[in-house]
Amino acid sequence: MSREHSFLAFDYGQKRTGVATGNSLLRQASALTTIAAEGDARFPRIAALIQEWQPDALVVGVPFHPDGAPHDNTRRAQRFARQLHGRFGLPVHEVDERYSTTEAHALGAADIDAASAAVILEQYLKSLP
Repeated sequence: MSREHSFLAFDYGQKRTGVATGNSLLRQASALTTIAAEGDARFPRIAALIQEWQPDALVVGVPFHPDGAPHDNTRRAQRFARQLHGRFGLPVHEVDERYSTTEAHALGAADIDAASAAVILEQYLKSLP
């Protein structure tokens, strides 16, 4: 990467979606907030966060079974990623989020959903060249 890129990351859930921010320079993420909304009701809050943080791209955690097999939430998270791209026109990167919630719990996070989004984003940032 030739310049610093900023990101918003999402730990998608049907009832709550954790949000984190980070950048490619420091390769660290910070938990921001959890959006407690279902369906399309979450998108106005996401739009406000995108307006505030002006990310270059978005990152969405996609859950899989421990053996790597997809399940219902896998498809829901992938649909959410497509909706983000369609609504906001930003690049969206999907990250395997297995064990992100477990890691957030181990860190003693107060806001597990936002902390899980930070774990997901740090995973993505570490994968960058």
